[in-house]
Amino acid sequence: MTVTERLTEGVRTALAAAGLPVADDCAWEVPRQAEHGDYATNVAMTLARAAKRPPRQIADALAKNFPAMPEVARVEVAGPGFLNVFLAPAWTAGALHAILAAGAAYGQSASHARQRTRLEFVSANPTGPLVIVNARAAAVGDSLARLLRSQGATVTTEFYVNDAGTQFEALARSFEARVRQEFGESAALPENGYPGEYLADLAREYRAAGGPRDVPGDERARLEHFGRWAVERMVEQQRRTLAAYGVDFDVWSSEQRDVRDRGLAEKAVQELAARGLTYEQDGALWFRSTAVEGAGDDQDRVLRRRTGELSYFAVDIAFHHYVKFAGVDHVIDLLGPDHHGHVPRMRAAMQALGHPPEAFEALIIQLVTLLREGQPVRMSKRRGEFVLMEELLEEVGRDAARFTFLTRRHDSPLEFDLAVATRQSSDNPVYYVQYAHARIRSIHRQVAEQGINVPAWRDVDLTPLAATEEQALIKRLLEYPNLVAGAARAHEPHRVAYGLTELAGLFHPYYKTHRVIQDDRALMLARLALCTAVGQVIANGLALLGVSAPETM
Repeated sequence: MTVTERLTEGVRTALAAAGLPVADDCAWEVPRQAEHGDYATNVAMTLARAAKRPPRQIADALAKNFPAMPEVARVEVAGPGFLNVFLAPAWTAGALHAILAAGAAYGQSASHARQRTRLEFVSANPTGPLVIVNARAAAVGDSLARLLRSQGATVTTEFYVNDAGTQFEALARSFEARVRQEFGESAALPENGYPGEYLADLAREYRAAGGPRDVPGDERARLEHFGRWAVERMVEQQRRTLAAYGVDFDVWSSEQRDVRDRGLAEKAVQELAARGLTYEQDGALWFRSTAVEGAGDDQDRVLRRRTGELSYFAVDIAFHHYVKFAGVDHVIDLLGPDHHGHVPRMRAAMQALGHPPEAFEALIIQLVTLLREGQPVRMSKRRGEFVLMEELLEEVGRDAARFTFLTRRHDSPLEFDLAVATRQSSDNPVYYVQYAHARIRSIHRQVAEQGINVPAWRDVDLTPLAATEEQALIKRLLEYPNLVAGAARAHEPHRVAYGLTELAGLFHPYYKTHRVIQDDRALMLARLALCTAVGQVIANGLALLGVSAPETM
């Protein structure tokens, strides 16, 4: 049980003793100023209407009836009715025992144990290599999956391959042109094609593998041959790049195989029609998206074009309804910044097909601006108009890339400075956090080298940890489970990165001013326990971000 859960029990006991209504929820925050306590709640204000009393009067009653608890030194009432709680220093120090005992499991919970989620992210078209915004989406999506799993959720991660439709055809035509060029023919790229040099590289690979210049059959057969060959190689390249980034998907779904070949899009259209949510106009079939209350779409959407071809939206509806929601309660899509309009229409379709409004969720991943020493740069050697993910990894490495992408909310534009990401200084947030862990491991190596006997942590007296800086560090560690739970609940992994940076910011000055290995054995062991707990929490948090916790730096 976390410290805030124990404090909530104290509030409920006090409410009952004072004859006040029960609080359904008791929100706690860490005050910015130490004089306002270690935790504060506005529960008195939220109960004022139900209790028919002024908030300040309720807060006074809470303070008067708050039960004696080993965690609490005192409670105070402040302002219009805040209840401020001050933790007992002896209990705070002793709480390190629980952190050390939990080890790698510290911060985990079963709060999402009944949640079954399918999480789709990256899903870059197989028409080109992964780029920098894909790298940001991969960092956010993979970390979100780790966060949800740490809270007990069952998560299936998914990459959706758009291997059908107009973009697939454009890729097939572009690749065929590059193959013919490779064989010495004069072949122009199609008007809507992909001019990147990577397709010329792929054409050389195709020829070296013995691929034929001429494919028997009609145009459709040719496009299918060249398109499938190109998609297979591009997806394999995407897999390798993502694996190097520490991202492995549970499921790789195919638009062609999993939706179109099974006739699911037509089935979805028929189901919507049976619910009275389609109509014909101008030779096309439309979905009454605006008729779905609460979805927020501002116009109806085409399901079947006047040519008789089903729209991509119809295919996507079928994919979500029949494939994504099979065996799960919750679907989360991470989408690029140009997909804002797709969210309300998909929400409307899912609600129309019987899914609860909260079952479908979409997070928009905003763009990344690449800088070097504050100046915009372009890195790509193969095409200067986009930045390849693999080039980013070559320059800054997996850890720096992932952590940097997680220093901002996913829906905020991000500036990624290559010089900062590779700098070994406090300016570089990932270095700053990892260096704290490495420093702690260095202390342990020194302890071993000096032959210092360290008993089991449960046998170490922690009461010497009375210094203000020590109490501040422990309180930060105690807040870690709430930090992780809040990040999972809000689907915001950047909160973990921010929390680790703050923890490192407390530890580094402490390390410089408080000697751990010293003649006072009791103090030495207590400080070693504190440092060990800090290192454990940093390692736990970095694992949630998919970032390593190095032993040395």
